[in-house]
Amino acid sequence: MYKVLTLNKIAKVGTSRLGDNYTCGDDVQNPDAVLVRSAAMHDMEFADNLLAIARAGAGTNNIPKDRCTEQGICVFNTPGANANAVKELVITGLFLASRKVVEGIEWAKTLKGTGDEMGKKVEKGKSQFVGPEIMGKTLGVVGLGAIGILVANAADALGMNVIGFDPFLSEANKAKLNPNVKIMGSNEEVMVNCDYLSIHVPLLPDTKDMVDAEMIAKMKDGVRILNYSRDGLVNTEALLDALKSGKVAKYVTDFGNDTILGEENVIVIPHLGASTPESEDNCAVMACNQIKDYIENGNIVNSVNLPALSLPRNGSRVTVIHKADVNVVEAAEITGMTAMATKARGDYAYTIIDGAAQAEADKLAALDGVVKVRVIG
Repeated sequence: MYKVLTLNKIAKVGTSRLGDNYTCGDDVQNPDAVLVRSAAMHDMEFADNLLAIARAGAGTNNIPKDRCTEQGICVFNTPGANANAVKELVITGLFLASRKVVEGIEWAKTLKGTGDEMGKKVEKGKSQFVGPEIMGKTLGVVGLGAIGILVANAADALGMNVIGFDPFLSEANKAKLNPNVKIMGSNEEVMVNCDYLSIHVPLLPDTKDMVDAEMIAKMKDGVRILNYSRDGLVNTEALLDALKSGKVAKYVTDFGNDTILGEENVIVIPHLGASTPESEDNCAVMACNQIKDYIENGNIVNSVNLPALSLPRNGSRVTVIHKADVNVVEAAEITGMTAMATKARGDYAYTIIDGAAQAEADKLAALDGVVKVRVIG
């Protein structure tokens, strides 16, 4: 019986995929796996028997990935499972950034009690909420992953000129883009040529403050910025200065902070990007399927800290998480091997061996540079 701890509410349509050999709940002790959405895990201690953590979503900033790797814990996410939900909110943000809908709604509330005079007041006051149409304007999309591609294609369908860049754009993802979407040579080339900017990249040391005072100065006057990825990608101080000067016309974000809350021409959405029942179901199903396949077969799909590696089962299986410079197959002198695959990611590697005996697995576990060995019957 395997034990799975849930740190947040995980849709039952997902946990039901685990089957009768799993106990799943928020009170599970000494779990073999953890399912999480937004709960912070950096201060948690992990027992030696913990095999995997699956984030029901894309971002994994709430998980101590480096420590997990060192302890032989595979960390999964669910890229693309919530992509359509986020795309729909980004498109909403495009309209909110253009037309002063939010401000107009708030102003309309002040007219309650004016009776028959309301119509006249509306006609007199509505001009303060005028804003441009998005059709024919240029949208820049920085980050063309699962969400960025959907945003680019939807904006193209709405009549916008769409430009984008992603340094890791695969041929498969490139083929998913509408033909009208123009791929630029750099993030900067996108940001200085757009009327609207939508950011879809993770928060990393090289992406933090990617929109800073220097970059904003190069952008078009009156640019409208949408950030549905992470707080920290846009420098708050530079943004506020640009909003006050009019250099930036509007900022719409799903990741607010205390500094920008309530500021003029800032719309803060309370992290609703993936808050749809469809998205939560999709993320839960993907996360649970990945955990189940890893626990029962040792296959890795969508890990953020270990290499992707899957192999059809060919008898009993041994899996090894180890330093990349250790050749575990050669070192263990495995004689009964029926199938093997190995792949590295950075300083660490993952190896699957079918046909190895328990004694050979024990020998593997004793090698320097080996982090964790599992025998899967």
